[in-house]
Amino acid sequence: MSAQDNMVVRFNYTLRDEQGEVIETNEGGSPIAYLHGNDNMMPGVEDAITGKDAGEKFTVTLPAAQTYGERQEGAEQRVSVKHLQGAKVWKVGMPAIINTEDGQRQVTIVKMGKFMATIDTNHPLAGRELTFDIEVVDFRDATDEEIAHGHSHGEGGHQH
Repeated sequence: MSAQDNMVVRFNYTLRDEQGEVIETNEGGSPIAYLHGNDNMMPGVEDAITGKDAGEKFTVTLPAAQTYGERQEGAEQRVSVKHLQGAKVWKVGMPAIINTEDGQRQVTIVKMGKFMATIDTNHPLAGRELTFDIEVVDFRDATDEEIAHGHSHGEGGHQH
């Protein structure tokens, strides 16, 4: 059996930039869990995992369109400083989290004022070719509830 739609897949990853430098990893922590085939994962990562077996390790390099998307010029917005999450003191260039109608989003501070900030709504990794070292830890059939909710539950997944 291999990873396919409506399965909860758990995996470990290391993300590298164009020069091979590690950007982030979950190695040594809990695996990431998601409901395969339900738009819960970057399209390129999900496509790469499709058909893989538990325990399989592989590397895939993906274009921006299959990960965080292409950079959108002029994607700046002014927001109240009180909506920025992730630090107490803000400086230009820092990443921040904001809540949107579609959930939390990572943004970058472009200009900082006392009460208002200008943010770049592009993800900080948008427009970049990225390499993922992936290990499929395991997978299982999703429950009816997970399929109805459109996401995995439990460790590494969504918590209700």
